[in-house]
Amino acid sequence: MGAALVILLFVLLLLRGLIIAVRAPDKFGALLTVGFVVQVTLQAALNMAVVTNTIPNTGISLPFFSSGGTSLLMLLGEMGIVLSVSRQATETKY
Repeated sequence: MGAALVILLFVLLLLRGLIIAVRAPDKFGALLTVGFVVQVTLQAALNMAVVTNTIPNTGISLPFFSSGGTSLLMLLGEMGIVLSVSRQATETKY
């Protein structure tokens, strides 16, 4: 149940990021959002593939869950930029 919940959360993060990208007020914000969200989702998918022995060990950590200060700091910074693009989209709408 826990593994399915983690996979579902990463899929929801991908879907929400793509929705934010579609609603972005400019092309740069849309491309930035897609890049960050796909990078996080791909990193999670690669980590899950390593854990299930589908691919050889690559040393990629699971985003937001694995320990490591620099990785977590960069991921939180990326999500902050995605939230900023989302905020700009809602401000230009009204």
